[in-house]
Amino acid sequence: MCGIVGLFLKDRALEPKLGALLSSMLITMTDRGPDSAGIAIYGNDNGNTAKITVQSADPVKDFDGLEYELRRALDVPVTVVVKSTHAVITLAKDKLDEGRVALTAMRPNIRVMSSGDTVEIYKEVGLPKDVLSRFAVTAMSGTHGIGHTRMATESAVTTLGAHPFSTGSDQCLVHNGSLSNHNNLRRELKRQGMTFETENDTEVAAAYLTAEMARGKDLGAALESAVHDLDGFFTFVVGTKSGFGVVRDPIACKPAVMAETDQYVAFGSEYRALVSLPGIENARIWEPEPATVYFWDHEKAA
Repeated sequence: MCGIVGLFLKDRALEPKLGALLSSMLITMTDRGPDSAGIAIYGNDNGNTAKITVQSADPVKDFDGLEYELRRALDVPVTVVVKSTHAVITLAKDKLDEGRVALTAMRPNIRVMSSGDTVEIYKEVGLPKDVLSRFAVTAMSGTHGIGHTRMATESAVTTLGAHPFSTGSDQCLVHNGSLSNHNNLRRELKRQGMTFETENDTEVAAAYLTAEMARGKDLGAALESAVHDLDGFFTFVVGTKSGFGVVRDPIACKPAVMAETDQYVAFGSEYRALVSLPGIENARIWEPEPATVYFWDHEKAA
């Protein structure tokens, strides 16, 4: 049993409140998963820079001098903003891949939580309120985001085992459920060149969607394929640079509720996660249908 939340903003006036709204939603889901928590925030793309969010078990050692070393290695401006056990590295977009390679060489114990033009992912062991507080998530702004609070059933309670899982640029996924064919899928995805950091079935689901989108599918089409190729019980909420998607397995035994207004689309494992959203009393409320993809995209809306 885990708790999932997601919020896709249509009204730009709400963007400064994204972190606060998502935080309130996730804290409400604490009893569905007190082991660990995580959140992904999609900010606005400034067109010139990209971000790598990293985590360290020893942030004092790993983050000290990192900005200077990356500037020297990449020969471009780099900023490193430390937030507790995480740091956000901002650099030129065309140096993103080179930056990740340099990070691995300089700080082999650092773990990459996410990379891309807009996404930042923060996750740690602990209650949602504590995780969100240590990273000052309530002060963050953005266009959309997803969050997860975990009750571990099949793997250890660790930072790497927490959700969201990110396996592609500006892509991430949160999951409530259990996949039965994740070992076979992991082997096939490894043959295709994907790499994995955990034995968690959710990381396999995220990698599957990354592989499908690398073939040219948009998020909606990739989720359609997931319904046919993934076995087990699952509710997925997925974020991309401009998109937000939801899908449940054909049996749909995991709880889910959605709400839509002129200002936003919201997802919660239970309705109580949505009750504090502005205008929720006038929202269209529904339970997402089994094996049905729900997909919104800022670029297509524009």
